[in-house]
Amino acid sequence: MVLIIAEKPSLARNIAAGIGEKQEKNDGYITVGNYIVSWAFGHLFSLADIEYYSPTDKTKWTLDNLPCFPEKFKFELRRAEGKKSADAGVKKQFSVLEKLCNRQDVEAIVNAGDADREGEIIVRLCIENALKSKKKLLRLWLPDQTPETVARALTEMKDESEYDNLAGEGYARTYIDWLYGVNLTRYATITTGKLLRVGRVIAPIVRAIYDRDLEIRNFKPEKYYVIKSAEETHGEKIELVSKLKFTKDELLAATDKATEYNGAGAVVTAVDSKKDTVLPGKLFSLSTLQNVLGEKYKMSMTDSLRIIQKLYEDGYLTYPRTNSEYLATAEKDKMRSIISNVSRLGYPVKFKDSKSIFDDSKIEAHSALTPTYKIPPKEKLSEEESKVYSTVFRRFVAVFCAECCVAQKSEIKIKVGELEEFTLKGTVILERGWTKYDDYNKKDKILPNLSVGDEVNILFAPDEKETTPPKHYTITTLNNYLKNPFKDDKARAKELLELGEVDDADDYRAIFEGLELGTEATRSGIIENAKKSGYIELKKDVYKILPGGEHFIESLGKLSISMDKYKTSELGKALKRVYRGEMSVEDSVKLAEAEIREVFDKGPRPISGVDTGKYGDGVGLCPKCGRGVVRGKFNYGCMGYSDGCDFRIGINICRRDIPIDEARRLLATGTTALLNGFISKNGKKFDARLILKDGNAVFDFQAR
Repeated sequence: MVLIIAEKPSLARNIAAGIGEKQEKNDGYITVGNYIVSWAFGHLFSLADIEYYSPTDKTKWTLDNLPCFPEKFKFELRRAEGKKSADAGVKKQFSVLEKLCNRQDVEAIVNAGDADREGEIIVRLCIENALKSKKKLLRLWLPDQTPETVARALTEMKDESEYDNLAGEGYARTYIDWLYGVNLTRYATITTGKLLRVGRVIAPIVRAIYDRDLEIRNFKPEKYYVIKSAEETHGEKIELVSKLKFTKDELLAATDKATEYNGAGAVVTAVDSKKDTVLPGKLFSLSTLQNVLGEKYKMSMTDSLRIIQKLYEDGYLTYPRTNSEYLATAEKDKMRSIISNVSRLGYPVKFKDSKSIFDDSKIEAHSALTPTYKIPPKEKLSEEESKVYSTVFRRFVAVFCAECCVAQKSEIKIKVGELEEFTLKGTVILERGWTKYDDYNKKDKILPNLSVGDEVNILFAPDEKETTPPKHYTITTLNNYLKNPFKDDKARAKELLELGEVDDADDYRAIFEGLELGTEATRSGIIENAKKSGYIELKKDVYKILPGGEHFIESLGKLSISMDKYKTSELGKALKRVYRGEMSVEDSVKLAEAEIREVFDKGPRPISGVDTGKYGDGVGLCPKCGRGVVRGKFNYGCMGYSDGCDFRIGINICRRDIPIDEARRLLATGTTALLNGFISKNGKKFDARLILKDGNAVFDFQAR
């Protein structure tokens, strides 16, 4: 017998369906022919908590056992939420797997986790913890869950050892994320007194939104001038805007330059018009599909991934967590079969053997998202499922459409003396082709009827403009940033506006080198965690920072936790080196340990350079009730608060941090030293001492 262990029950049912119809259902597994098909519930195992490695008698988190760097990581059966024991359902299913793995008639065990690094280690952990003796281990790799694909994949299984590097990356990622998440979350939470979920990827994501929103908030518009002409020639208005820019103080210079342009005259130097083919967009990766769904339907990444995953599990779409927009050359016959099926529905499609579609160099593990041969009846899909499926289906039809989109592309060059050449571009769609099936938002732009040698009427004059702030991140722009955080946003936007081919080599280089922040498989969940933590919000398709997110980022700065895109990407590069066999799991983990150790060695470091201590530090005695005053989340406050004592000193007063030593001096002597750098509500800076008056901390402007 061959035991197949799927990542979850739905996949197990689909695998059993691909093997045969005569199935015997048992408690926790299915027998079909010579196969036993069982399953996990996603993660049956999770890493043990810090207390396993460094036991403590304290019931709350403590700095005593931090940082924690296990010599060997220990996995345990997943606990029930809020409990110390394993989840009952998890325990029962693992017991089933344990018995099946060790049955004498089971000669081989097949890892049928999802076809990615996470799925690889989910099932590996089950086998490693269950198996008592050596048996043959195989890997079932499924690009989709249709019965035909399952049946074919069962004949093409490879030895599990061929996926050791993939597993290595999966383990390294799990260990490193645990080290960052557990050590730094506890450290930040204990130090600030507020739960801060610190993670290798969540921090730079929130940081990006924080930086952008602060840039918008602090933006001050500035006036500038361009010189512009909008006169009529042959009864048609021709707008010419110079590339020259003048500051708000250079109006006279702009006027003089406009006069110079007007004196030079303008003439048409070239007119070019040709028919050209407009290419459709590429097939979808997960993030590019989420971009479209976010823009068109305001669908969040979490919702879109959930629906895409369900369509995959139902056998209608290929594996969703892909970072590629290309197909493998080995899939050409498979595409011919799907195209034939789509053609029978009346769509004008044909097979195209093109490098813009099939390119192995731009595939890491999974090809682009496409429909499978299995096309769902409309009545089987919900409204949201229909939106997602039709988006993928229509893009597939566009890419393989037999009807070309033909456009008349025109270009007119107008020269103003020897001063500047202007180019006008226009496009008119002549034959709609694939645009009948997939979105195409460009409107026809018809150019004026001009010929070479025509004189163009001009009247340049200064035109006042104003600089505009950057835009908030949207689902699309944040996704693009996370895929390649070192690529200029404007360059990316320009690419997306271009018709036809785009050079996406930099994007794929970033993905393969590990420069991306998060992965296609993890980003949606991490962003959702940031929303649930109160760090960011998503309204329609626009992300904004929340006060909790500002506190999170500013607290990380004060704690010397610089989890920015640079450090996260360095770790991402290390993980890819593990995947390529160039680095061991242990060495990649040591990189993370060194970064974390540095945080603890530096200790809290306020951005302002002011030491405000850490949560729970003693400050002195309350002048009102005589109880202890301690450092809290936002104040140095009396411990008698629950009994009605309201004494407190703000940690930050008038946008200036109050050092803990000065708070101590205030309680001991009744006054602080002269403190500078306070900022009033009107934005004016001032210096003052704090003194105790009637049991409260107040400003003293006299005692200088």
